[in-house]
Amino acid sequence: MIRINRQTDYAIRVILSLAKRNEDERASTTDIRNEMLIPPALAQRIVADLARGGFILTFPGRDGGLKLARPANEINLRQIVEHFEGKFFISDCLVDAGECPFDNQCPVRCRWAKLQAMILKELEQITFDELAQDALSVQGLIQVGIAQP
Repeated sequence: MIRINRQTDYAIRVILSLAKRNEDERASTTDIRNEMLIPPALAQRIVADLARGGFILTFPGRDGGLKLARPANEINLRQIVEHFEGKFFISDCLVDAGECPFDNQCPVRCRWAKLQAMILKELEQITFDELAQDALSVQGLIQVGIAQP
């Protein structure tokens, strides 16, 4: 089964939380952790990994916090997934073409390649700016009683 690990999911939540804020606004790790229901034991490790990956900036001290390292429309789901999971392959036969004895003659391999390309394209097109707008829209609907949390 293709599955995103928990650490990647939490990293996506951190970026989403920051994307919902104004560009210059900083947020504490504790605030993000509470908002996005991230276990304390994982939060610091994920924040450090996101900072090493160039996705967020960290500011120490009393007025410190976290903020995105670049605009939310320049960060997409594929970047985060590949940073935490490595290159995305839906089948081992796509990792190394020489591994498959049927190579490009295999109708299944050709379909896997097409499906993988579609998934990667979709992940690339989903920016955190778009996700933040979606989240804020849903939040607004909940506040006016149109949708349920």
